[in-house]
Amino acid sequence: MASNDNQNNNGKMSREEAGRLGGEATSNNHDKEFYQEIGQKGGEATSASHDKEFYQEIGSEGGKARGGSDSDDNDGKMSREEAGRKGGQARKND
Repeated sequence: MASNDNQNNNGKMSREEAGRLGGEATSNNHDKEFYQEIGQKGGEATSASHDKEFYQEIGSEGGKARGGSDSDDNDGKMSREEAGRKGGQARKND
């Protein structure tokens, strides 16, 4: 009989499975406002504990992660940079 990938050797739930089930339970017990509130609190805490350079660094890293290409990604979505440029060109032509 094949073993369940979400169970470890002694039959207990794996960390992955426990996390997934916990996340689902939290999602079922809370609404949009709950997530907005904890996001706001987290943002305020991060802002209080980090300086301008931190945000510059993570912004730069985020830009690198998105890639610098102007072509469509494999998922068919246009980059924000390309969308902005095309939107600007369309306004010029109006």
